[in-house]
Amino acid sequence: MREREWDTAVRGPLASGAPVLVLVEGEAGTGKTRFVQWLLALPELGRAPRLTVNFKASGASIVHDYPPAKGTASAGPEATAVRRSGSLQPRALRPGAPATPSWLAPLAASSLGELASSLGTGAPVLLVAEDVHRADEQVARALRTLLADPPAGLRVVLSYRPEDLARPGLVLGAPVGYPAELPVIRLRLGALGEAEVRRMAVEALGEDRCSAPFLARLHERSGGIAQVVADLLEELKAAAPLPRSGTAKAGQKRFTARDVDEADVPVRLAESVVGRLAALDEEPRRVVWAAAVLDESLSEDDLASVAGLPTGSIRAALMTALSEAVLHEPGPCRYGFRVPMAAAAVYHLIPGPVRRELHGRAAEALASRRPVPWARLAHQQKASGRTADWLESVENAAREAVEAGDYALAIGLLEGTLAHSDVRQPTRARLALMLAQSATRGLHSDKTLEVLRRVVDDRALPAATRGEVRIELGKLLLVVARGNEARAELRAAVDELSNRPALSARAMSVLGVPYWPGSGPLADNLAWLQRAETAAAGSGDAALQVSVAATRAAVMVCVGDPDGWRCLEQLPRESDDPRILQHSAWGLCCAANAAIWLGEYAKARELQAEGMKLYARSEVPFAEQVSRGTSLLLDMETGHWAGLATWARLYVAEAGEVLGATGEAMLVLGLLALAKGELDQVDTWLSGAGLSGDGSPVPRVAAASGGRIRLALAREDLTAAAREAAEAWARLQAASVWVWAAELAPWAVEATVRFGGLDTAQEMVDEFAAGIESRQAPAAAAALMWCRALLAAAHGKLLEAADYFRRARKCYQALPRPYEAALVAEAGGRCALRGGLETTTGLQELSAATHELEALGATWDAARVRAELRAHHSTQLPRPPGRPGYDERLSPREQEVAQLAGDGLSNREIAATLYLSPRTVEQHVARAMRKVGALSRHDLARKVRNGEPEG
Repeated sequence: MREREWDTAVRGPLASGAPVLVLVEGEAGTGKTRFVQWLLALPELGRAPRLTVNFKASGASIVHDYPPAKGTASAGPEATAVRRSGSLQPRALRPGAPATPSWLAPLAASSLGELASSLGTGAPVLLVAEDVHRADEQVARALRTLLADPPAGLRVVLSYRPEDLARPGLVLGAPVGYPAELPVIRLRLGALGEAEVRRMAVEALGEDRCSAPFLARLHERSGGIAQVVADLLEELKAAAPLPRSGTAKAGQKRFTARDVDEADVPVRLAESVVGRLAALDEEPRRVVWAAAVLDESLSEDDLASVAGLPTGSIRAALMTALSEAVLHEPGPCRYGFRVPMAAAAVYHLIPGPVRRELHGRAAEALASRRPVPWARLAHQQKASGRTADWLESVENAAREAVEAGDYALAIGLLEGTLAHSDVRQPTRARLALMLAQSATRGLHSDKTLEVLRRVVDDRALPAATRGEVRIELGKLLLVVARGNEARAELRAAVDELSNRPALSARAMSVLGVPYWPGSGPLADNLAWLQRAETAAAGSGDAALQVSVAATRAAVMVCVGDPDGWRCLEQLPRESDDPRILQHSAWGLCCAANAAIWLGEYAKARELQAEGMKLYARSEVPFAEQVSRGTSLLLDMETGHWAGLATWARLYVAEAGEVLGATGEAMLVLGLLALAKGELDQVDTWLSGAGLSGDGSPVPRVAAASGGRIRLALAREDLTAAAREAAEAWARLQAASVWVWAAELAPWAVEATVRFGGLDTAQEMVDEFAAGIESRQAPAAAAALMWCRALLAAAHGKLLEAADYFRRARKCYQALPRPYEAALVAEAGGRCALRGGLETTTGLQELSAATHELEALGATWDAARVRAELRAHHSTQLPRPPGRPGYDERLSPREQEVAQLAGDGLSNREIAATLYLSPRTVEQHVARAMRKVGALSRHDLARKVRNGEPEG
């Protein structure tokens, strides 16, 4: 925060009462006015008279401020004046204002020069003059005179734009004879850093909508100028406003770097640079045009070459552009716009023929550099109409980017090029294949999918080329949770590649993965894998054979086949072929993700670490994105919740326009929100496209369905809970991989039982048990024990149910799954208490569950268990007469209700959680708000969490 810097630099000297001069230097938009507002709000400066002068193009406004009399409210502006003909003439004081002090009397004279003689009292006085670069010579001379011999107690703050000083380096137009005893402090307000720009963006748009690429580009294109940042954010906010809750929802607009590139130049910035440009003669203007065309910082020779000016003219033209502050010198002997975005405002004013001519010369200049900057050269060639040269440069640039591992750059170049109608065969085929291959390795966007779709729909392309591109398109569609579309593309690719068995094997291998809806039953997937292995064996391609073997190993692990671990061990870890390392890494990382759904958490961590090492050796950037999603899921399952929601939100934000593995992060956020009772946020995160049943990975969707069922049960919406359970169960039946039911089955069975479908629930449990028989899936085994406990409880066999719950708890503790272990302890304790034969054990189980849930941060669940304990104690222990005396302190019940209300639960939801009536909850909320002085339910929870006085 800049306020801290200001506080350190000037607050002490200004508050001391001794004479001091503060020079506040900053270009337009860097925050000088904000500094003055901060300064004038300082309480220690409000006790002395002060004079504020704001020099404007139309004149100077003056505000006289007087300290309030003791015991009165702070006084506002006492008088204002405007400058006319170089003098400062005061207007009448407001009614009731104190008589004008002697030190203000000289303002009626023709200048500030006589102010010095009025300050003989030595009383502290503050003089603030904003934008003194606009002051005329008469006023500037008066200020010089005043500062050459400042009276005791005079504190002066002058702000100015260095680029607009009449004489560069001289704030008041001429040197000032400052006395030796006068401290002179220069405070330079420069560009904002990345952290400050991020803070502004998050405040304006919401944290979940600000991707890392967006923030980086916002800082870059705005030059860090505060006013430009603020104006850009206002434009973006108006184009895609926040929802009323102020938080971005899954699937909502998340800002990307492209949004900054496509935003209009803010009006203030555009008018400023265009106004300065209009004052230039022809040759300086051409230099500025050249800078706008190249849109980067340039050397003097570059500017001369592109502007087409002779050597003898460029120096004078450049000096003029610099002196008029149209161009700046961002680095030694480099020249460009202070705000890079300003180049666009200038560019659009360049006449078309001139613009094309400038682009042509820019292309020639770039082509002569070594190494050739192919990407920038391509842009200049395209703008100058040199289509053949442009396509050649794009291809060179993309190939160079791929070789360097910069797939994002390659994708951006190729997307834009393939969208252009001038790209013909065979160039189109080569570029399309390069884009498809880059997209599966790099960070792709929705635009990538659109371009590839147009490519595979182009019947002019050879069938084999379409098929090869279609494989990559299918793989991308799987990543972005559009499984049904992906499988259709992959099947079409198999047909198109009938004469290319090696390529066809790649498509068949992907079709062998049962992870997505519509890909089953499992027998069909295994058949595709067998066909892929046969084709790969006959191809003689070692990399292809490893690719198919990695897929086979990952599939066997994900379905709980014990032989999968042996297959993983056989994947090569050493090779000179980076493709082989990439395929092995892919198999290991996929198996790591699969191991999480099985409950093999230690193996998951080992496989992920090994896979990431191989990926690092083969330089695949997208793997890190996938790995982060896996890590988040692993931490949630194993109870490492500290800071987890923050990391998950950061990951979703950083993904920006990247379509990929954010589904795990949204699942984590949804389930954490559920455990904390933030029920409105559960809907937000679990309703995203990556967690729906249409095309997302089946185990991930099953886990999300479990969360949605819990949410419906919490809201007493049994119909919605049972419907979600039935739909989710049908998806698992279609996939026929029952180890994936671990996160769904207990909630689906409970919803079905509570809806009255006990027989259906029994059939579900039997099907689940048969499906995981002979499978290595400890999480599913624990979930099955939980389901059997639910059935026993539904049949009234409470002690049997309690025993099943305890066995399930031991299973979950061994995994470890501390959250689920606490939940089944709660359920077992309830059964024990209701059975009436194990009261002590039941109370111990509920108490243990409470402590474990609180340790995790599952505040909603903990409140529910505490309510159960309290309800039991209230029926078992004699209650003393009268109400407990809490006076103005919150009672324990009021504290629970306050916390849940602040977490977003409605009165009805709180009532269901705590086993109260909605009317009782309403009364608790009202009393709690009154006691702590809260203005809203959110404010109530904040005050309770922060431990503010409860009364």
